[in-house]
Amino acid sequence: MPELPDVTVYVELLAARTVGDALLAARVTNPFVLRTVDPPLAALVRRRVEAVSRLGKRIVIRFEGAHVLVIHLMIAGRLWWADAGGKPFKRPALAVLEFPRGTLHLTEAGTKRRASLHVGAGPDALAPHDRGGLEPLTSTPVTFGARLRSERHTVKRALADPRLFSGIGNAYSDEILHRAQLSPMARTDAMDDATVARLHAAVVGVLTEWTDRLRAEAAHGWPAKVTAFRPEMAVHGKFGQPCPACGSPVQRIRYADNETNYCARCQTGGKLLADRSLSRLLRDDWPKSLDEL
Repeated sequence: MPELPDVTVYVELLAARTVGDALLAARVTNPFVLRTVDPPLAALVRRRVEAVSRLGKRIVIRFEGAHVLVIHLMIAGRLWWADAGGKPFKRPALAVLEFPRGTLHLTEAGTKRRASLHVGAGPDALAPHDRGGLEPLTSTPVTFGARLRSERHTVKRALADPRLFSGIGNAYSDEILHRAQLSPMARTDAMDDATVARLHAAVVGVLTEWTDRLRAEAAHGWPAKVTAFRPEMAVHGKFGQPCPACGSPVQRIRYADNETNYCARCQTGGKLLADRSLSRLLRDDWPKSLDEL
């Protein structure tokens, strides 16, 4: 799922291409992508774009007359821009928005249709989409710590909870915890102030660095590949590969459709965290440390 750095770059590029222009046409090729009926999508046509912003992991296009279009890409949704008069866009799209300077295409890989569009109007149009998470890049160590400790969770779960923090998901939480040298299973209510400050610094550092990196990659065009698995990442998606800090093999915990990646040497003092599937299968044969592994 595109997270804060990816969505921020989408927002900036889309704002540069649409703010001040009116939407010329809008069409949906898959009925499941549009989740609202009142107001209709057609109500946005001929309205001028006033701003584009991020709300958590959602993209909000604000139109005149207090109308909004909320785009949630979920896991496999992606946005593509085709300049007016340029090469035609040939990929199948779920929705198409045409502007004077080009056309925005919403695509989704796979067969599960999770990406969505919501049209709203009025001062409370965004309320159903605001999960209330704290914006991590504008937080202070104090406000960050208060939110982190507001509920008793593992730190991995807390960072990726949109009710607690805005825009952080599975991928960047792995990178943040590796930077902070914290176990993903550390309890938030047991962290002292120094640990919270170290975690906050890692959050700001990782998200800022990756936003800058992705912004530079798309400086002269549009993001060619938005993915949670990048070769420059330290641990996310790197199971079995050497940790860039210590060289130990990156470990993982698998659950449902997700997995958590971590370095046992850097983050857990050499202890291997129990994998819900493998540790139950192996039982007494499950290695407890890197040395046993």
